[in-house]
Amino acid sequence: MERHVEALLRKISYGAITIATFTLVMLMLQTPETCILENSPKSTKFPKSSCDSSHRQHLPLEKKNHRLWSSKSWKQQVSSYAHFFKHLQGKSLLFNHSKVLCVSAGAGHEVVAFNSIGVADVTGVELMDSLPLVSRADPHNLPFFNEAFDVAFTAHLAEALFPSRFVGEMERTVKIGGVCMVLMEECAGREIKQIVELFRTSRGSEMTIFIEDEIPFLSGASGS
Repeated sequence: MERHVEALLRKISYGAITIATFTLVMLMLQTPETCILENSPKSTKFPKSSCDSSHRQHLPLEKKNHRLWSSKSWKQQVSSYAHFFKHLQGKSLLFNHSKVLCVSAGAGHEVVAFNSIGVADVTGVELMDSLPLVSRADPHNLPFFNEAFDVAFTAHLAEALFPSRFVGEMERTVKIGGVCMVLMEECAGREIKQIVELFRTSRGSEMTIFIEDEIPFLSGASGS
């Protein structure tokens, strides 16, 4: 009697294994509908991931830039920077023939803003490039000769890992008699003094240090 029960259980086990194997094979051969494009052939293979990467469209750089540069946010920021830079032109700190370096330039808002007011020779650098406006370079170790620029500008000194080295590189690349411009979100008098001391410690008072204590998207900033 026990032998008959054991044989029956063995048959049931074999049957269950066969059904499970068949089901698994069918699942592997069937492509999920969510990953099938309308024009995909019926012989589409099972994707390696949830949705095969070959189905994803990668925008070329030109289209990505067009989408970014045509956005409302981009235009507003560029316009605000341009207004700020015109203010500097009025103080005779910036001229159309000035050779400008934008340190930690992000996506390149500053570069476009400088160009829009007539300053053509502008170089933007950032840890991650954003071509064609911004090239890749470490703000703490700039790949430029000494005194290569008339003006160095940054709006991201507060984010620098090593502020003294960051400032030192700005001063190193600016000509004697040139201008270093620093834009801060909101600075108290003591903070502005600390920033000025960074420059003085770095190289001395051989150039103009201009510090704005508000972001360019706000009007009425005061300079020091």
